[in-house]
Amino acid sequence: MASTDKLFAGPIPELYDRLLVPLLFEPYAADLADRVAKAKPRRILEVAAGTGALTRAMAARLDGEARIVASDLNQPMLDQAVGRLGADARITWPQADALALPFEDGGFDLVACQFGVMFFPDKAEGYKEARRVLKPGGLYVFNVWDSIAENEFARVVTEALATVFPDDPPRFMERVPHGYHDTAAIRRELAAAGFGAITIEAVARKSRAGSAGEAALAYCQGTPLRMEIETRDQSGLEAATQAAAEALARRFGDGPIEGRISAHVVSAVKV
Repeated sequence: MASTDKLFAGPIPELYDRLLVPLLFEPYAADLADRVAKAKPRRILEVAAGTGALTRAMAARLDGEARIVASDLNQPMLDQAVGRLGADARITWPQADALALPFEDGGFDLVACQFGVMFFPDKAEGYKEARRVLKPGGLYVFNVWDSIAENEFARVVTEALATVFPDDPPRFMERVPHGYHDTAAIRRELAAAGFGAITIEAVARKSRAGSAGEAALAYCQGTPLRMEIETRDQSGLEAATQAAAEALARRFGDGPIEGRISAHVVSAVKV
């Protein structure tokens, strides 16, 4: 994994929250938050909370007795989340590395993670840490993206950028967000970390953007894909974004666009 693959800073948090959250994350945040609420946890740890899409969805569904510790590796993402959500005495926002969580053993009823596991340099270690901080019988729920072939906007953007940089195509989307979708491997790694009652469910949704340009901006400038583009051409970000927008418009049309997205939702119990 490249050093920039998990760096969400600079202009990225605001663009991510404004464009990518409604484009991709809100439908899955609602799904995951419903699953969390059904478990009726009192103390929840959220790992890789980002700008708080899942945090907000959980807060809307959990009662006043629940407490959420919403953590992320990138402080700028947490700053964006706090500014968006505002004051809520049930939620704290510590910066934390998912591979070295600064929390006591067995302190949480549930650990949740929305589209963060793919960014863990060591998935097995991330699973072990989640298990360590859970109480016996505690629940681990998370989601990961399906392959890029099953996620239309990401695929079209990636293909478009390959025409802009044919000698060294940016592969961030394929390599990281859509690079951890082998459900058999996920199941094996969770079992090896000490989890049981593992379920994995495919969940398909629709991604909608106000225009092809809006979707291209979200992907090319609101994710670490931005750094891959700028590494190849420091002054080429706008041109690359425009190429992605044109490819999306050719595929999905002018005006508001809609494409298929797919993810796997995983739950496992500490045994």
